[in-house]
Amino acid sequence: MGFGSYDESEQDNQDYDTDLEDEDGVSTDENKHDGAVEFEFTASNDELLDKLEDIKDNT
Repeated sequence: MGFGSYDESEQDNQDYDTDLEDEDGVSTDENKHDGAVEFEFTASNDELLDKLEDIKDNT
């Protein structure tokens, strides 16, 4: 068989399990977190822009 070839007899033998139960899914509330994130920037805007230019130049 070459690339992309298949055995046509297998087309009739495909069995798909499509019975979905409520327990099979993932609860989105299972790991719910309430909180806040704070960032402290120590670099100035000019320093960050210079760093961005350096990154762009290296790509």
